[in-house]
Amino acid sequence: MKGNRLYKCEKLCSRTAINGLFASGRSVVAYPLRAVVAVKEAEPARVASARFMITVPKKKIRTALGRVLLRRRIREAYRLNRPLLLPRLAAAGQEVDIAFLYMANTIADYAKVESAMKTVLGKIAALAETCSQPPVEAKEVTDD
Repeated sequence: MKGNRLYKCEKLCSRTAINGLFASGRSVVAYPLRAVVAVKEAEPARVASARFMITVPKKKIRTALGRVLLRRRIREAYRLNRPLLLPRLAAAGQEVDIAFLYMANTIADYAKVESAMKTVLGKIAALAETCSQPPVEAKEVTDD
């Protein structure tokens, strides 16, 4: 995939994948964003190593105009900052499914959303790298 464009294969839209993500995913928080992440081994047939979805709850942001604005800001922040995540995922041989949830009660400006996105993507990359490392075996201590 070339450029900064978001492709259809990068969107998380399968109902079973979304249910599995929320059932077994781990949470990462950088206010006003919360990300639920499921890390797994990379499949060779899958094109994108990271799939995502964005949720802005109606309970927090009442107007449709505000929800759409926030979804656009979150999507743009992800699109521009995903190079922080994708090379580290490829090096670790992992792939992730991510759900971005907006937590604030007011509409945040783009700078705040982007800084939270950078923090979240860094935490997700670190999480994927720790999941890819084999467990360290404990050495036996013997009395001589």
